[in-house]
Amino acid sequence: MPKRLRLTRRFPVAMTNDAYRALTRFAAEAGLTPDEALCFVFENWGSITHPENLPHRLRLFRAELEERKA
Repeated sequence: MPKRLRLTRRFPVAMTNDAYRALTRFAAEAGLTPDEALCFVFENWGSITHPENLPHRLRLFRAELEERKA
């Protein structure tokens, strides 16, 4: 029997305009709400991320983070 989708955890989240647009675009393409799309991404994190690419993309993001904060 599949688990029910109960959105019991809520947290304030801040994201860039680019990230928000990507989230809403993904949700619309998948026929989901943004909440459901985030649930999907994090519940399936291990299978949707490429284990070799993720560390590299994370290093690039961290390297640019200070510039982006300014």
